Amino acid sequence: MKLTVVGGGSTYTPELIDGFARLRDTLPIEELVLMDPATDRLELIGALARRIFARQGHTGTITTTTDLDEAVDGADAVLLQLRVGGQAARQQDETWPLDCGCVGQETTGAGGLAKALRTVPVVLDIADRVRRTNPTAWIIDFTNPVGIVTRALLQEGHKAVGLCNVAIGFQRKFAAMLGVTPAEVHLDHVGLNHLTWETGVRLGGPEGENVLPKLLADHADTIAADLHLPRTLLDRLAVVPSYYLRYYYAHDEVVGELRTKPSRAAEVAAMERQLLDLYADPALDEKPELLSKRGGAYYSEAAVDLAAALLSGAGSPHQVVNTYNNGTLPFLPDDAVIEVQAAVGPTGPAPLPVPTLDPLYAGLMANVTAYEDLALDAALRGGRDRVFRALLAHPLVGQYTYADTLTDRLIAHNQEHLAWA
Repeated sequence: MKLTVVGGGSTYTPELIDGFARLRDTLPIEELVLMDPATDRLELIGALARRIFARQGHTGTITTTTDLDEAVDGADAVLLQLRVGGQAARQQDETWPLDCGCVGQETTGAGGLAKALRTVPVVLDIADRVRRTNPTAWIIDFTNPVGIVTRALLQEGHKAVGLCNVAIGFQRKFAAMLGVTPAEVHLDHVGLNHLTWETGVRLGGPEGENVLPKLLADHADTIAADLHLPRTLLDRLAVVPSYYLRYYYAHDEVVGELRTKPSRAAEVAAMERQLLDLYADPALDEKPELLSKRGGAYYSEAAVDLAAALLSGAGSPHQVVNTYNNGTLPFLPDDAVIEVQAAVGPTGPAPLPVPTLDPLYAGLMANVTAYEDLALDAALRGGRDRVFRALLAHPLVGQYTYADTLTDRLIAHNQEHLAWA
């Protein structure tokens, strides 16, 4: 089995390598290719990856390359984890929206749109090359904004599935609170990427007992603190929203905080410098503790589980993925990309049935789905008017004066990445 990681020079990669090494029985990789245009980082991380494999007794080979066509040639699966524009572009995404009193965030709002515009054309070019080389290969997208990027891939007919670590993070936290193994916890997870709610927590599988009421009764204070939301809100909702819902439920509060502290991009950039120094140590042969603060917790386990299910039918029978709606949520178009539990196997994901959703959540999902449709149109066809329409549709922007100003800021900050600008 050959697996390729595009963006293999990311500081995330050792987390992924650790999972490949520990879970080699689930996903028996014979050849792993790390591809990245950043030669220095790639060689540094490639060397660490080989040491991690050696320490854990993995016999697979790890190669590095800057040549995309060489990397994907013959690959059974290609995992995308790229960041077009790097942390510098992320820094911009998180700052210029604040000038209009809007959230500055890399995956949602105006900053998320900027990232989508930079990313979609690049990802589609990669996917076309994969299809020319090996049309049977699966593409697993971890590149944000995952929902929009996955929709772009599916719309062009690629064998693609989107992946996020929010659900697996909740699964692990809830399992610890309940005193059970993660495998015993099944989440009723529903929404769009970075716009999801846990409407049930079941023991043993989709038909198991729903213990969410007990979980909230016993642990709501801890869960609320993790989400930076008030306990009283969880009590009233009786569900667990993802952290990203805070940008909607406490928008002005978040904007005030973001204006008075360093951006997450600045924090991550500083952390990456430390990580790269650690990775350069030839004695290091495991992922360092600092990496856990970088983000992407349990990313490797989710990636291994998904790849194994797609390639061989191994792995968990039900997994949270991003895929076409196809009638799962009747209030959304069939070609909307939703994030739900699905039965996953070599033929791809099949979403599990979802009970009728409260209008409180369905309405916001429908609004953001409309934005994502306009965002993808802007990413594929360009033009100031399309960018403006997407921003006007987004519930975190909404007002035409803000949308006008943010359109100009977005284009000015991203001209080098937008062929039409």
